[in-house]
Amino acid sequence: MASIALLLSPLIILGFTGVAMALSSGSSPLIASMTNFGANGPAPHGFTEVLYGYTSANGNNGSAFAGFAGAANATTNVYYNWTMGMAMLFGRFAEIIPVLAFGGSLVKKKVVPASLGTFPTTGPLFVGLMIGVIFIVGALTFFPAYALGPIVEQLLMHGGVKF
Repeated sequence: MASIALLLSPLIILGFTGVAMALSSGSSPLIASMTNFGANGPAPHGFTEVLYGYTSANGNNGSAFAGFAGAANATTNVYYNWTMGMAMLFGRFAEIIPVLAFGGSLVKKKVVPASLGTFPTTGPLFVGLMIGVIFIVGALTFFPAYALGPIVEQLLMHGGVKF
């Protein structure tokens, strides 16, 4: 249950972003929502706009990034309005179910006295391992998506490409 709760948010964010990018082709309203275009179509910043939109919706904020018009134009962007609403709904309530199930299973456990095989959760080793796991899971989950957007955009700008 802890793994499901941990991986549900990235699944929502990356899933909705991936579908939106797959559907964004030609002159669709999804492309029109991305305000940063290069000479050959949407720049990597457009991907970052969509990724941030779903990340923000999943985090229950729903703000836009750098001119992303996903929610601003309700008549042409019905797709973004609905999917960001679903991301907000899932981000709020779908994560509660495994967390409550995990808490319920912890309540049913019996207290076991500490022994030689018990890993102490009060020392710096535990804190370091916990921070390391959080960092590694976060990096492995979101770094590939960030590499497609802001990192590529920065490298292209250093190469002289203007958007």
